[in-house]
Amino acid sequence: MLLVAVSVSLLIGITVHEFSHALAANRLGDMTATNLGRLTLNPKAHLDPTGTIMLLVAGFGWGRPVPVDPRQLRSGRRGMALVSAAGPASNVVLALAFALLFQLGLVTQGDFSREALRTLDPLAWATIVATYSVLLNLILAAFNMLPIAPLDGGGILLGIVPRPWLPAVARIQRFGPFVLVGIIGFSLLSGVSVLGFLFEPVLDLAARLMS
Repeated sequence: MLLVAVSVSLLIGITVHEFSHALAANRLGDMTATNLGRLTLNPKAHLDPTGTIMLLVAGFGWGRPVPVDPRQLRSGRRGMALVSAAGPASNVVLALAFALLFQLGLVTQGDFSREALRTLDPLAWATIVATYSVLLNLILAAFNMLPIAPLDGGGILLGIVPRPWLPAVARIQRFGPFVLVGIIGFSLLSGVSVLGFLFEPVLDLAARLMS
């Protein structure tokens, strides 16, 4: 049942993340995502088949990328950077919103035991969903801000680098997916979590926000 609570938290984060990309693109003049039905908070519109299976099986998944036509965006590649930044920014806002529940005393560090979850104790469920919503949204934001394609940070980088550097950066970004696979593979094989160096301060921040 804990997996259900974690999946709900992640589903909220993924849905708002992808919706924010679509909303930013819409506001900047590109109707591609809007015309494809992606300007919605309905999770069905944003779920990726493989990512959904992983969400149900492992408690971690991903959404379907929002299609964007840079040619339709106002401000050119700067507009693309704004669209890319909208996703991680929305996750930070979500994390702060759920953290506010702790600060206002609307949820507390309640009973996380299996017995409490099994008996559907409302306080336990509200607390664990809020806790993982803070944590997972901060992780989603931090991970997506890595300046590697196809992550949002890669799109932001392409939008802000000086124009003379753009061809070189674009060529390097083509290797982004291989870099990500390499990082994950190295972490699994060596037991040394490379991303742990990124997530450790995120965990500390989440703890402070909920204290």
